[in-house]
Amino acid sequence: MTDRLPSLEPHWLRPSRIVLVGASQETGSVGHAVLTNLLREADRFELHAVNPHKLVIPGAHCHTGIQTVPPGPALAVIAIPARLVPDVLRKLAAKGIGLAVIISAGLGKTTEPGQEMLRVAREAGIRIIGPNCLGIILPHMGINASFASHDAPAGELALLSQSGAIASAMVEWAAPHGVGFSAILSIGDMAQTGFDELLELLAADPQTRAILIYMEGLDDGRAFVKAARAVTAIKPVIVLKAGRGTVAGRAALSHTGALAGSWEVYRAAFHEAGIVTASSLDALFDAAAMLDDVPELPGERLAIVTNGGGAGVLALDAMEVTSAPLAELSDDTVSRLDAVLPPGWSRANPVDIIGDAGSARYRAAMEAVLADDGVDAVLAMNCPTGLLMPGEAARAVADAAGSVPRKKPVIACWLGDANRASSHEVLGAARIPEFSTPAQAIRAFGYATAARWARVQILPDGASAPDVDAIVRGDAIIDAVLADNRHLLSEIEAKGLLAAFGIPVVSTQFAATAELAEQACTELPAPYAIKIVSPDITHKSDFGGVVLGLADAAAVRQAARAMAKRIATRFPEARIEGFAIQPMIRRKAAHELFAGIACDPSFGPVILFGAGGTAIEVIDDKSIALPPVHLERAKQLIGETRIARLLSGYRNVPATDQTAVAEVIAALSNIALALPRIAELDINPLIADADGVVALDARVVLRK
Repeated sequence: MTDRLPSLEPHWLRPSRIVLVGASQETGSVGHAVLTNLLREADRFELHAVNPHKLVIPGAHCHTGIQTVPPGPALAVIAIPARLVPDVLRKLAAKGIGLAVIISAGLGKTTEPGQEMLRVAREAGIRIIGPNCLGIILPHMGINASFASHDAPAGELALLSQSGAIASAMVEWAAPHGVGFSAILSIGDMAQTGFDELLELLAADPQTRAILIYMEGLDDGRAFVKAARAVTAIKPVIVLKAGRGTVAGRAALSHTGALAGSWEVYRAAFHEAGIVTASSLDALFDAAAMLDDVPELPGERLAIVTNGGGAGVLALDAMEVTSAPLAELSDDTVSRLDAVLPPGWSRANPVDIIGDAGSARYRAAMEAVLADDGVDAVLAMNCPTGLLMPGEAARAVADAAGSVPRKKPVIACWLGDANRASSHEVLGAARIPEFSTPAQAIRAFGYATAARWARVQILPDGASAPDVDAIVRGDAIIDAVLADNRHLLSEIEAKGLLAAFGIPVVSTQFAATAELAEQACTELPAPYAIKIVSPDITHKSDFGGVVLGLADAAAVRQAARAMAKRIATRFPEARIEGFAIQPMIRRKAAHELFAGIACDPSFGPVILFGAGGTAIEVIDDKSIALPPVHLERAKQLIGETRIARLLSGYRNVPATDQTAVAEVIAALSNIALALPRIAELDINPLIADADGVVALDARVVLRK
């Protein structure tokens, strides 16, 4: 027995032996469906079928128990009752089998059988994919170790799916659309093997050029991001994340915590990892069709050739939601098109070759546009007419695409079901992805451009390390708060922590009584702001715990007394420790921002930035990143918000010092990594203008 799991190596995608435990000849059973799928190409590998009842299956070696299975490496597929799985794993490991795909359900990590399964797998040194999954399909090997209703064609796309139903739908959709797969891995409950390890496996697989993911959730988001960053540097990854409408299921004490919804954090993580997100299952299908034929674009400048001007306009409208630019045709290209097109052609991109275009005109126009150095890809469109025989336009486009010395991607949009059906075979043979509407074609192209952009824009994974003294000072503040049996820092403690990490804060004095508050004013310039200090009040302004614009010390004393009385009436249970007094910051052109730290159950600490003030949740203008966040990434975060336009200056308001704002974000990243006992941190408002930034209020919540 061993306590070390075998690593997932590329050779696992090319097994020469399959052991199906739970093989059955009973129609309608999972074991029968998997066996039927495996038998279709069983001459390409060695198949062992295991069932306690004697089986007679041509093309397979049949066993009534694992004890008669010959020893040696193999892929095991398990489709038996959950209670039997742990013992089977132990026996398989004893035979030298290191990988098992467990289709059986009822083995969740929190169940007793599931925990026993994981314990046995760990001790025996056997790797598990699943349980509760459809199985796996390896088309290049002729292996369909699943209970899907169809085989998948061989190709260069890999699919990782937490849902067996989605994986099955992709298999059903793929063949008639000419899309092939290198691997389809249904991973179910991910009890032991997660997305991160499988991404690394597919990154090293030479038969995989792009990866599609259907995801419902992650246990270890950090490991996923690390693995995905390495993959997206060499291969496109497109993910469809289910459950976007749900928010973090907990009550947050800070504005930052409340704003850090689950989908927003996932989206930020995907951005950090260079992953492109699909908006729907239809969109994932479009991405699959595109990436199967065009896994990598040489550039993003798109030209459109169409025999229908209206279709070209619809394609232009669709391009508004992508980052792809419309290619500008060179003078030479326009002259070349003038020579082969009627006088009424558009003389611009989109290239409208007019509705009476024949196959010769299609080919000449395509060749001219493809030869333009300012064009990176071409969308060829065809609206059905009675002037062209079915398939003629497709053959002309395919011939043009193959005749240009410098190969450029061509995408097809053939409107009309019959028109598309007549061209499907020709376009498929030329590896030209085809779509039925302009919006669908542009959306698919957008996924390819987004994948290219994500790969180019992945930022270095690093940030400047915080000063050791800052960590010591921050830990000391946290130690004192926890020693006092508290989990909420006072405003003064919170500002002290921020100052330790170099974040500018407004000078603030603490006073236990109204009289001491008056005395504290002698060390601060007028006018003043006063705030309640209470471990029970998080949002002070909600209970009348903030008064601004006090002209002198006497006014501060009066405000403190009135505040204490007001809070005692409105919140009698609140413990009042005293008051925080600070000078009013008079910066007429300053913007109110917020910046903070929240904790996500899958990804750990996340950094948020956006528009601040008392209406922060209503405005909901924010961007999110995972630490470490270096200065350049922090500037990107600023640019992702709506308030960034105001920060750039307008009319007589000068531009804000965005470097100073970015330095605050980077400092929060250091705090998040250096002080893991912080659960939530909120700076609101963070005042920013041309002269820099200053934190007027801060709230820090510690982990319990």
